[in-house]
Amino acid sequence: MPLLEARHLSKTFASGQTAFGTRAAGRIRAVNAVSLTIEAGETLGLVGESGSGKSTLGRTLLRLIEPDSGEVIFDGHDVRHANGSELRRLRRDMQIIFQDPFGALDPRMTVGQIVGEPLTIHGGESPAARRHTAAEIMRAVGLDSSALGRYPHEFSGGQRQRIGIARALVLRPRFIVADEPVSALDVSVGSQIVNLLQQLQRDFSLTYLFISHSMPIVRYLANRIAVMQHGELVEVGTTEQVTTAPRHAYTRTLLAATPEMELSSP
Repeated sequence: MPLLEARHLSKTFASGQTAFGTRAAGRIRAVNAVSLTIEAGETLGLVGESGSGKSTLGRTLLRLIEPDSGEVIFDGHDVRHANGSELRRLRRDMQIIFQDPFGALDPRMTVGQIVGEPLTIHGGESPAARRHTAAEIMRAVGLDSSALGRYPHEFSGGQRQRIGIARALVLRPRFIVADEPVSALDVSVGSQIVNLLQQLQRDFSLTYLFISHSMPIVRYLANRIAVMQHGELVEVGTTEQVTTAPRHAYTRTLLAATPEMELSSP
């Protein structure tokens, strides 16, 4: 049984309402009857151009956006209809890393407050235990625990993304949606973050949905690739199959349009 399964998932936005608060003319079907599975321990790369529905799909899987129809099953549990304590338990296991390391962190909070906030929300640990857990997670993402007393503006973009990763990781989730986590970073810093995500996957037994517009990054990181266009999955297959023998014309276009990117093991 897959760790996560989406069945005929759909989401439509009315005029003036999109996932990011921007205006849209008429009605846009951002996700159109999408079905996919993600196995425990794998990385499924979700690739497509801006506006293809990738981020909406990722947020809908986590129920950060409510779908119009369809099902999301996580480890045998119905995410769409979960509520109360069951939804809280599921949310511990399902987290997100956001695209923008500058906008995703509250500038009024210290790093310690940001990373420790999920622990506070879900409870079960003393303040001292929360500080200890936050310090451990900071070291896991390559930052010193002394950073916990500082504010986001004191860090570079790559360091802020590491803080965002630490916040997603602090509850020890099983599944993480990484939503374009390197697109706002320069190539060398982005490469470091991609390698960090690989290391964390091994260390914490993580499963990823890695969303990107960059086929080279997805090719490097993912076990399988799903290609999304106009709210629909047009191709899903192993990384080798999709990148060397693509079946869909849109996949071939993406492969031809994206330059190679140097990504090497740390």
